[in-house]
Amino acid sequence: MSLQLWAWLALIAYTLHILEEFSFDWRNWARSVISLPVEWSDFYLTNAAVVVLGFAQAQMSDLLALAPLSFAALMLINATFFHVLPMIVSRGRFSPGTFTAVLFFYPVGFGMFFAAAQEGKLSGTTLLGALLTGALLMAFPVCLLKAKGLPYFRQAR
Repeated sequence: MSLQLWAWLALIAYTLHILEEFSFDWRNWARSVISLPVEWSDFYLTNAAVVVLGFAQAQMSDLLALAPLSFAALMLINATFFHVLPMIVSRGRFSPGTFTAVLFFYPVGFGMFFAAAQEGKLSGTTLLGALLTGALLMAFPVCLLKAKGLPYFRQAR
């Protein structure tokens, strides 16, 4: 399969992942297990942005391999650090989103990197750039959530 087809599958996978997280109350899990001060409005806005990024990376996949590969890295980081590892650390406490992360994020994410390599679009620089960009995309909303509780950023004074 082409990188572009994998990129569109990544958007579908992420959409299903969002549905699973919402259905199994990711918000309350995140608050109690990983101490993330998240509200449903944060969840909605962040995931709307991810869907927009998903469309953009799929559209850009033929011209800029870094875009879909960054999305793939985001998926792999999300699956590992926000689903699989927290379940291991919490001794099996279910993390909403784990089913789709394991069933879709790992195969699609790795499939995207494999397809890029097959198409000659995966250099060491592109790989490093994708991993760094994916990590930054994952960290950005988490940092915003943590920062919004700081006195400097509170708007009600």
